[in-house]
Amino acid sequence: MSMCGRFSLGLVYGFSTRFGIAEDMAIKPRYNISPFQDIPVVVKEKQNTVRWMRWGMVPSWAKGEDFGLKLINIRSETALEKPMFKHILSAQRCMVPATGFYEWQKVGVKKRPFYIHIKDSPLFAMAGIYDIWKGDGKDLITCSILTTTSNDVLRPVHDRMPVILRRSMEGEWLADGPLSEDMVMSMLTPYPSTELDMYPVSDMVNDSKADDPLMVTPVKAQQATLF
Repeated sequence: MSMCGRFSLGLVYGFSTRFGIAEDMAIKPRYNISPFQDIPVVVKEKQNTVRWMRWGMVPSWAKGEDFGLKLINIRSETALEKPMFKHILSAQRCMVPATGFYEWQKVGVKKRPFYIHIKDSPLFAMAGIYDIWKGDGKDLITCSILTTTSNDVLRPVHDRMPVILRRSMEGEWLADGPLSEDMVMSMLTPYPSTELDMYPVSDMVNDSKADDPLMVTPVKAQQATLF
């Protein structure tokens, strides 16, 4: 499974205030958001606005919308270097709100799920980019989450992690137009290890159709495979 392959948006109270959205959003708590689902994404128009986008970016130049299965995540290094993504990074940045994300650690022939969240901030934003694909008489808006190298917390489980934006940098990330390469590189770095918490959770998250608050509840490592 790619990193980041599942995440949660379990807290919706205070969502609009947290992300500077003028109108209250009717967003349902979700604990097992999976690729190719529609998700609320924050973009800057005249002001911060929520747009619903499908997770799994289909670039405007793609031949078909199934291309999005390949671009759930984009390595930040790739977005910075490859011309096909650089123009999107310069003009179509977005934030993907979350309360946490999941990763799996291989233990023998099995994979143990872990939940990762920020200790002192229930809502946070992952750095994303989006594009509009025109085909079959419709405009399809899709997005991808940028990843970076893992910090000390995630490294034992996976070598990549989503780019979590520092709150002080969220405004710059959504600003119009290109950012300097130095600014982008300073944003697309691993989130500080001391501010993250990670613990094992139930195997019920393995079912992409399941959605339950118990998914983010800690379990003992030896219990993670009992559900």
